[in-house]
Amino acid sequence: MDLNEVIAQINVLAKKAKTQGLTPEELSQRDALRRIYIDAVKANLTGQLEHTYLVDEKGNKRKLERKSPKKDTP
Repeated sequence: MDLNEVIAQINVLAKKAKTQGLTPEELSQRDALRRIYIDAVKANLTGQLEHTYLVDEKGNKRKLERKSPKKDTP
């Protein structure tokens, strides 16, 4: 199933949820489709950021570095 089909099916389930409500099977299908969509968006963004470079004033290019995860502070 390509991403356009996933989005279309999510929209169909969203419309049905507003009008009639969803069965437990449809709820689990909706959750699975949403997870597929979110994972695809994250993968796309990660791919774009991996090919992003910053250029300084002198014209030097450097690869965009990944930030370290934030630590929870009390």
